[in-house]
Amino acid sequence: MSRKRTSKKSLPILNPDAAGIDIGATEIYVAVPADRDPEPVRNFGSFTADLDTLADWLLHCSINTVAMESTGVYWIPLFQILESRGLEVYLVNAKHVKNVPGRRTDVSDCQWLQFLHSVGLLRASFRPPQDICAIRSLLRHRDSLVEMATCHVQHIQKALDQMNLQLHHVIADITGTTGLAIVDAILDGQRDVEKLAQLRDPRIRADKETIAKSLVGDYRPEHLFTLQQSVTMYREYQKKIADCEGEMQRLMKDLPTQADPSKTLPTAKDSVRKCKVMKPARAVALREEAYRILGVDLTTIPGISVLHVQAILGEVGPDLSKFRSASAFSSWMGLCPDNDISGGKVLWRGTRKVRNRVAVTLRMAAQSLQHSQSALGDFYRRMRSKLGAPKAITAAAHKLARIVYHLLTTREAYDDSVFVKAEEKYRQRTEKRLRAQALSLGFNLVPAPALAASK
Repeated sequence: MSRKRTSKKSLPILNPDAAGIDIGATEIYVAVPADRDPEPVRNFGSFTADLDTLADWLLHCSINTVAMESTGVYWIPLFQILESRGLEVYLVNAKHVKNVPGRRTDVSDCQWLQFLHSVGLLRASFRPPQDICAIRSLLRHRDSLVEMATCHVQHIQKALDQMNLQLHHVIADITGTTGLAIVDAILDGQRDVEKLAQLRDPRIRADKETIAKSLVGDYRPEHLFTLQQSVTMYREYQKKIADCEGEMQRLMKDLPTQADPSKTLPTAKDSVRKCKVMKPARAVALREEAYRILGVDLTTIPGISVLHVQAILGEVGPDLSKFRSASAFSSWMGLCPDNDISGGKVLWRGTRKVRNRVAVTLRMAAQSLQHSQSALGDFYRRMRSKLGAPKAITAAAHKLARIVYHLLTTREAYDDSVFVKAEEKYRQRTEKRLRAQALSLGFNLVPAPALAASK
């Protein structure tokens, strides 16, 4: 019997002018289709001149789209150069382009990327426009500065603990007006606890006697030295944070206006006018600037503060057209269910583990809904009693993500009545179920007089 020869079937080529790039710290491997150059795989350095040569070679090979992995920050210079040359750059997730089992090298990686991209199996990661990327870089740098300043606050507390000064246990914020005034006086040589206690701000809840008692300790020169350096570094970082915020304000002023000039911005809510994490005047100004850029006031959403709006603006910007729907936007943040189904059975339920700053922001906003007297607050508390706190935070963050997507894409103001109606329907379903259960047990539910009068 003669064996039948099986013809090898290949996937259709959807992007014939595609290239693949494997990026490293010092070497970059690029693969183009075999018919474009006698040497379809080349190695380039990471210097700027080498990147320009790489771009020239791709254009010489008639390449118009390129796929590369998001490896650290090494991809950023090449991405910007290729994008400025008019090439369509696909920045793909490294988890989505895992190589086949076997010997793995940089050459095989770039060829594998080129193949996957040519047959249309890669999806580009979301990257906002360049003007939003500039604000995003400063915003992330500011977060790093805040973390470093927090470390020096911990050093201040450690120095006080080593001298048995319990000031930071008596007042809420050691870096506030009272805390820094007393610490500065200590560093200037003042040891009279009564005079130190007189520096207390009238708004401090602790009385002078308690503050004076907390300042009796063992003053040691080595601990005073570390305290001095920690206070100096904390104030230096505060100056850098202020400079970073000033630069972000300058960049935000250059962004186009999306707000409708015929509509007036409503009065800020109390959480903005009495902001505790920044000066109230700064919070109000940031809200107005964000409204001008986004075209909608996101602070009207329960749980969303000015800092949350700043994070959303810096991470995604006002244009969400790259996401086809609110579900795609939520999936990008890893807030929607990602069930693993095989053979008609659900093998695993949960959300994907995604490191996304917008998702972290919305989770923090969702957690603040616990005491919110709104329909979203009722939804969070109901989910918390039913699923527990972690899942309730994810569910509320998912709902906030869909609301943010709707407001940014339609430029409509937030309307809480929609969610109030949904909560009312849930209450009616619950009441109907309870009446049926009570009737099956031979009881009859009667509304309480206070509740009946309030309806």
